[in-house]
Amino acid sequence: MFAVRGIAVALSVFVVVYGALSLAVGLCWRAGWGRRRRRPIRRSADLLFAWRMFPLVTAVVITAAFAVPSFLLLEPRTIDEPLGGVPLALGICAAGLGIFGVGNARVALRRVSRVVAKWTSAARPIESCAPVPVLRISAGVSAMSQPAMVLPAITVAGIVRPKVLLSGAAEAVLTAGELQAALNHEVAHVRRRDNLKKLMLRCVAFPGMTGLEAAWLEATEMAADDAAVSNAGEALDLASALVKLSRLQPVEWATVDPTIGLTAALVHGSAAVVSARVERLIAWSSDCLASPKTFPPWYGLGAAAATVAVFLVTYGHLLVQVHMATEWLVR
Repeated sequence: MFAVRGIAVALSVFVVVYGALSLAVGLCWRAGWGRRRRRPIRRSADLLFAWRMFPLVTAVVITAAFAVPSFLLLEPRTIDEPLGGVPLALGICAAGLGIFGVGNARVALRRVSRVVAKWTSAARPIESCAPVPVLRISAGVSAMSQPAMVLPAITVAGIVRPKVLLSGAAEAVLTAGELQAALNHEVAHVRRRDNLKKLMLRCVAFPGMTGLEAAWLEATEMAADDAAVSNAGEALDLASALVKLSRLQPVEWATVDPTIGLTAALVHGSAAVVSARVERLIAWSSDCLASPKTFPPWYGLGAAAATVAVFLVTYGHLLVQVHMATEWLVR
């Protein structure tokens, strides 16, 4: 019974913290995002992803560092205390969240694996300067695809072994400079591990987070645009590639179709998002490459040392307070 109570308490603390923080992030993220113009788009994209993962990380840390130790150290093992309905219900909710998240990620992986396997069934590698394989997809595969499985003009698929998939139509309409800029954009997604981040978002699906995730997708596309170009000519090449490829397919397809949710297509999102990206590239300047302001590493080390010192001094008292809170929760 002691072990069952411990598991129920740990899961209850996790789901309460996770739910409260998710609600807070869902309601408040727009206030911080409204000041995004003050920071580079790459930092904004990273900040949005950090906000999205903050509830999960914080809930895991609080549960592992406080709830579990306080229960193991301070809860009497000899008392046969019945398990209340509240921790049981919260524990079931936490288990349900975990099962749903893992299942959601597995479904997305299986779905995209089937679609990519169909796309690459007759693919041929092409020579390129990209650090990842580039495969040309035959026109026959694109033509025979179902509407929900239409090959994007150019996309990067895969997490462990990423590869760029290029349609024959895209290769035909793009100039050499435009094609290289498009490939650079896809390589930027690989380097930023964007497909892995999308899989992580599938694991932490939560109501009310759609706006935050859409803002992150928009920011990460712009961040990949910035990483793909180093001068005004390359920026214009990428803008031209976006315009040409957006005419090959409806730009909203990647927003509607869940089968390609774990890939990173060059043309992604609504027409307004693609238009905003084109305008940014046309107005490109060397300021886009300016490195964000950084602080000396000892600043971080000093802050970490201070945090650890405070943690060690107050840890025992915090465990007592957490145990009192969980006792109230169990009863």
